[in-house]
Amino acid sequence: MVTIGEQYLRSSHAAKPRTLLDVFGSVVERHPDAACLDDGTRVLTYAEVWRQIQVSAAWMQDQGVGAGDRVGIHMPSGSAELYLAILSTLAAGAAYVPVDVDDPAERAELVFGQARVAAVYTAHGMRVTDPGRADDPARHRRPTVDDDCWIIFTSGTTGLPKGVAVTHRSAAAFVDAESRVFLRDSPLGPGDRVLAGLSVAFDASCEEMWLAWAHGACLVPAPRSIVKSGLDLGPWLRERRITVISTVPTLASMWTDSMLTDVRLVILGGEACPPELAARLAADGREVWNTYGPTEATVVACAAPLTGAGEVSIGLPLDGWDLAVVDSAGQPVGYGESGELVIGGVGLARYLDP
Repeated sequence: MVTIGEQYLRSSHAAKPRTLLDVFGSVVERHPDAACLDDGTRVLTYAEVWRQIQVSAAWMQDQGVGAGDRVGIHMPSGSAELYLAILSTLAAGAAYVPVDVDDPAERAELVFGQARVAAVYTAHGMRVTDPGRADDPARHRRPTVDDDCWIIFTSGTTGLPKGVAVTHRSAAAFVDAESRVFLRDSPLGPGDRVLAGLSVAFDASCEEMWLAWAHGACLVPAPRSIVKSGLDLGPWLRERRITVISTVPTLASMWTDSMLTDVRLVILGGEACPPELAARLAADGREVWNTYGPTEATVVACAAPLTGAGEVSIGLPLDGWDLAVVDSAGQPVGYGESGELVIGGVGLARYLDP
């Protein structure tokens, strides 16, 4: 009988339970004057963002939107307002449900209907669609580790989109686990600037946000039009002094080496990474990682460093996650044999539809 090596079973190594609001609040205490958001029109510090989202959260609760609710996010990319809406939703105790503003209106209608959102944030502000009891004190509270923080719908390529609900416990465990993996010799901090270039309806956007917000770094939103254009992004990255990028290989393959001069961390995921891309991106002074994880396992379940040599691997599980490759009978296969990847641990989410 094949046994699973300890390096693949890391669920017992999960970080201490906490919420995303705990993660953000702890950074506010340590780095209140560090830049938190810079969208090119204004720079907000962690202390300023914290004050704004507390005011917004109180207003949301006064409108009847609070703990246990779901709030749709349907806003243009590239602005601080988008990320303030997400943080305000979390501060109110609700979960955010993002839909890409460029998607057809039918997608938003389907997603928000299935999620039964109580309100929707648009470019014009928040619109309440299903107010609860504003005078209910149970709704005026911070989120707990068991509350949902986001609900992201899959693309629907195999049928109808499926809503995946992730709790604060799972999300914070993911944030804390990644903190133990990347840039261990020179940790992320207030001097770093993290590109926010992915759609917030794609779960990898959560990695972008919390790579910044867990360490006191600055999140720098980019309009999607610039990100998608490929070569136009180069001057923007240099002008905005970006040092950290989380992206998909398709986008990274369009970037020239000169575009990444200041970048010291590149995280790839969402697609298979070609070996030639890994070899080109790997450079002295820059860490490059390949990551893998379905939406149902909270963004990323495993990661591998890319040096430019050898095969591209999806690596080992993050602290808090378990991995096993099993045969058709559900039994672990031997090293080098093929099977189905099974993921367990603290990152497991749930479908809205049981």
